[in-house]
Amino acid sequence: MTPVATALHIVQLSDTHLFADLQGQLVGLNTADALKAVLDQVAQLSPRPDLLLLTGDLSQDESVQSYTHLRDWLAPLDIPVHWLPGNHDNLQAMAQVLLPPLYSGPSTFYLGGWQFLLLNSQVPGKVYGELSPDTLLWLENNLQAHPDRPSLIALHHPPLSISTPWLDSSRLRNPEPLLELIDRHPQVKLVSFGHIHQEFAAERRGVIYLSSPSTCVQFLPCSSQFAIDPMPPGFRRLMLYPDGQFHTEVMRVEFSYQFDLAAQGY
Repeated sequence: MTPVATALHIVQLSDTHLFADLQGQLVGLNTADALKAVLDQVAQLSPRPDLLLLTGDLSQDESVQSYTHLRDWLAPLDIPVHWLPGNHDNLQAMAQVLLPPLYSGPSTFYLGGWQFLLLNSQVPGKVYGELSPDTLLWLENNLQAHPDRPSLIALHHPPLSISTPWLDSSRLRNPEPLLELIDRHPQVKLVSFGHIHQEFAAERRGVIYLSSPSTCVQFLPCSSQFAIDPMPPGFRRLMLYPDGQFHTEVMRVEFSYQFDLAAQGY
């Protein structure tokens, strides 16, 4: 195994669902307070993270101020941040606040021997996701250009079924072209996503597909309809090694709240 000292330490944060109003709640949970609890724990991690990867649904009310809160709370950590949009995000509002930009198209960067490929699966006005032909072509070209570099693909919507019917109805609508593309490029080791507000891991043809818990409300796995899981907020850690090996774990924070039992959605 490659020595731990050479590993790249990534923290995935997802589905923060922030409001302009710091008292804003999602099914009874104050999303600002929950995120602050998560960030307090991230600040204590050792080794210190090399990167924060935020996989969408950063805002709940699509306000510029919600993204400003996020930027201001991340700044004291002094950790590089990359983010991508989810179905709840407003690309124009994001563009006013968040840098580096990823609002309407894909982006790539290289760190610790790995290639990171961030995709925009947002369909304006829809809960489900899609990847455009241009995005898939871009992904193909970038993977072809670096066949020997282990790669991580990130997007908001899951490309696989998560066995939770009400969430499966809003996953990536056109997963087959993406999955077939990944099959052609064995350097792809990981696909990370958000959207589902729960821990998930699956293997498909040698590639590991992972979600992160939400930093706020959790959804009950394997539920046929909207249901809240009382699990606390959390995040995912990834230790990536230059040879393509990796280690991952989900971490939870101590955070209690009284959720809205009558909630039928979010």
